[in-house]
Amino acid sequence: MRVAVTVQHPGHVHFFKHAIEELEARDHEVHVFAREKEMAVRLLELYGIDHEVLAGESHGLASLAAVQATYELRLLRRARELNPDVITAIGGVAAAHVAPLVGAKSVVFYDTEHATIIKNLAYPFAHTVCTPSCYVGDIGSKQVRYPGYHELAYLHPDRFTPDPTVLDDLGLDEDDSFVVTRFNDWGSSHDMGQSGFKDINEVVDRLSETGTKVFVTAEMDLDDEVEGHRLDLSPERMHDLLYYADCYVGEGATTAAECAMLGTPAVYVNSLSLGYVTELDTEYDLVYSCNGPNRHREALRHAVEILDGRDVDPETWRARRDRLLAERVDVTDVIVDQLESAGGGSDRRITATA
Repeated sequence: MRVAVTVQHPGHVHFFKHAIEELEARDHEVHVFAREKEMAVRLLELYGIDHEVLAGESHGLASLAAVQATYELRLLRRARELNPDVITAIGGVAAAHVAPLVGAKSVVFYDTEHATIIKNLAYPFAHTVCTPSCYVGDIGSKQVRYPGYHELAYLHPDRFTPDPTVLDDLGLDEDDSFVVTRFNDWGSSHDMGQSGFKDINEVVDRLSETGTKVFVTAEMDLDDEVEGHRLDLSPERMHDLLYYADCYVGEGATTAAECAMLGTPAVYVNSLSLGYVTELDTEYDLVYSCNGPNRHREALRHAVEILDGRDVDPETWRARRDRLLAERVDVTDVIVDQLESAGGGSDRRITATA
């Protein structure tokens, strides 16, 4: 079978990496295509995944349109040469557009209900749209719901074992308390008009006052005081660090969900609510989702209570995570099953585009 998977974000690399490995183990031929986006290409290199870079980074919506057009044209050219059976992606704009032009099926994975531009550009042209069962919205007969989350494609315990040497990399001892934070630049198409914390400096100061070491991850330049907390760690080590963290506090939904899969307390701060984050909050008590007008204060209260030991004990968080794992599936299995089903069998070749 031949498949094309398009990945244009670091998280997409994590999502597909085990599926690519499994497809190759089943003697499928895998081709990976990538667009420069944050650390996406760097992650492909670190994981030893062969790939082709089809387009560079974008800077703003106007630039994004030009980069996306370039990416799709180059993907179309390569797909005509490779003649794939299936093209797959997260979001899947390029995959959904290119697939029918080369006689392929497109399998799109997505979990972000408010990404209107991406949905309008991809869903009408996609053959199959795979969403978590908690996805808010009916896409019609092409929708396949599965009991899981994107993050379980790479953080399911069958796929991930935390490496404690990450603590050595940062000069930490096992008993050291630390928190990981994330701040968005709000430049993505689905983030326009949204916001999270009101004052980043106050967040770092308040968390530091608990005696906890604060690591900052951010997509933009920061004030000198906060910049001094910026995390310096190779990107493939991030999930190891999150596993050992006392808490995550940030504006990134994916990182909040990753912590839920790891049993690490998470505080999500964003004017946008998402189906999967809401479920992780209301059904499993693994994330505090702060979306309202008082989200800044509410989030800091939750974070400080966790770090001061006034929240539930760590074993309770682990028990909540164990319940989630018992009720949800290894999503890499879903990816492989959907690709082989769309491609018509396990004796054909697969092409993955990153």
